[in-house]
Amino acid sequence: MPELYQLTIKEKLEGLKNSSFSSLELTESYLERIKRIDPELNSYITVIEEEARVKAKESDQRYQAGSPLPLDGIPIAHKDIFCTEGVLTSCGSKMLANFISPYSSTVVKKYEESGSVVLGKTNMDEFAMGSSNETSYFGPVKNPWNNKCVPGGSSGGSAACVSAGLAAGATATDTGGSIRQPAALCGLTGIKPTYGRVSRYGMVAFASSLDQGGVLTKTAEDAAYLLKAMSGHDPKDSTSLNVEVPDYINEINQDIKGLRIGLPKEFFSMNLPQHVEKSISDALKVFEKLGTKIKEVELPHLDLSLPVYYVIAPAECSANLSRYDGVKFGYRCENPKDLDDLYMRTREEGFGPEVKRRVLIGTYALSAGYYDAYYLKALKCRRLIAGDFDNAFKSVDLILSPTAPDISFALGEKSSNPVEMYKQDIFTIPANLAGLPAISIPCGKHKGLPLGLQLMSKSLEESKLLRTAHHFQLNSDWHKSWPSL
Repeated sequence: MPELYQLTIKEKLEGLKNSSFSSLELTESYLERIKRIDPELNSYITVIEEEARVKAKESDQRYQAGSPLPLDGIPIAHKDIFCTEGVLTSCGSKMLANFISPYSSTVVKKYEESGSVVLGKTNMDEFAMGSSNETSYFGPVKNPWNNKCVPGGSSGGSAACVSAGLAAGATATDTGGSIRQPAALCGLTGIKPTYGRVSRYGMVAFASSLDQGGVLTKTAEDAAYLLKAMSGHDPKDSTSLNVEVPDYINEINQDIKGLRIGLPKEFFSMNLPQHVEKSISDALKVFEKLGTKIKEVELPHLDLSLPVYYVIAPAECSANLSRYDGVKFGYRCENPKDLDDLYMRTREEGFGPEVKRRVLIGTYALSAGYYDAYYLKALKCRRLIAGDFDNAFKSVDLILSPTAPDISFALGEKSSNPVEMYKQDIFTIPANLAGLPAISIPCGKHKGLPLGLQLMSKSLEESKLLRTAHHFQLNSDWHKSWPSL
C-alpha cells in the first residue's frame, strides 16, 4: 500500500470521495513530511500550516455535503512569485523579503476556487533569474535525489518539494525553461503552456513577453488536473488569450497512433553525452511502439536562441525591476542622504549579483545608440526562430529533444561561470521565444540522477503534449520512482 504522498492526484481525489482518508489527514501527512524533510532541502520559504488546516476542514465539509470542488482537498504549493493575499511574497529576493501581498494573483484565486489546499510558498532563484536555484536570498535549494546537487531553476523549490513528496503538485513559472529544466533534474513532469494560456496577473514580472505560469507534478495526468484549474482568459491580463480551455483530463487518454514526432537535427548534431543520447533513443523506441512516426526536421536559426534570449530577457527585466526603488514597498536602505542615494543604495543592497548582472545587460541593450544594434535585432531574430517552428510543424505534430544538456550538477559548480550556467537552458529557450507549449517528462537516470525529454507542439495544443506524455508514462516507469529520503 503506497503512502498518501505517493498517490497520484486522481487517486487522492478518489480516496477523498470514498472517505478512505480526509483532506485534513492528507494535509497533516504533508505538513509532517515538510517538518521532517524540508530543513535539509530548503524547498519552502513560507509554510502556512494553520491556513492549510482551515482549508482542509472546509474541503472535508464539502465532501460530507456531497458537493466537492474539482481539486477539493488536494495539497499544493505556490512558487513564491505568485502574489498571495496576506502571505509573504518574496520572489526569493531581499528586496521583497518583508512584502506581504495585499491581493492574490489570478492563478492563486483559481486554485482557491478549485478547492485545493495551499501548503506554502516555494523557494526560487531571485526574481526567477537562474538555472540552479542558487541565487535565492533565502539560500540554495537542494536536489532530493542528491542533496549535494542543484534541483534546477528558477522553479527549483517547486520541483524539489514535489519530487520529495512535500506537495501533490506545485505552480511554477517558465521564462526560458524554469519549469522544464528543474522537472528534468528532479524526475518530474513539468509543463509550460502556450503564452497567454495562463493569466500573468499577480505573477511578479521578470520578462513580460516570455514569462508563463505552469505546473510541476509527478505525472502527465496530474499535470492535466492542475493545468485545467489554472488556465483560462483573464480580463485583468492584456496578454491573456480569450480561447476555450480544453478538457485536458478527458482528452489525455485519446490515442496517439499516427502522430508525427520531429527530431531537430540542430539539437542532435550537438555533442550530447552518451547517456543522454541513449535515454532519448530508448524513449523513441517506446513512441514507435505506440504507433508514432519519427522524422528529422530543421530549425536553421536555433543557434540564435541563446544570444537572442539573453538580450531580450535582460532588457525586459531591467524595465520591470525599475519599480523597486525603496519608495512604495519592499526593502529600503537606511538613512538615505537624498533621493539618488535612496535609489542607488536600495537597489545595490536589495538585489543579488545575478539580478544586477541582468539589469546591467538589459539597460545597456536598451540605451541610446545600442537599442537598434541589440534589442531590435534580437526581436528580428526571434521572429526567424518562430518562423522555423511554423515551417517544421507543417510536416510534424510534435518536436522532441532532451530537456537539459545533462543530469544535475553539483552546488557551486557553475556559479562562477555565468555563460556555462546560461547554457543549461539551450534546449528550453526556443519554446519561450516562439510562445509555444512544451513539456518535460522523465526518461532515464544516470548516476542515480534523473534525465528528461522535452516535447513541443503548436500553440494551444497542450492536450496533445499531455496525452503523448501520458501514453509514454503508461509504457515506462521512470516517473514512478521516488528519491530515498
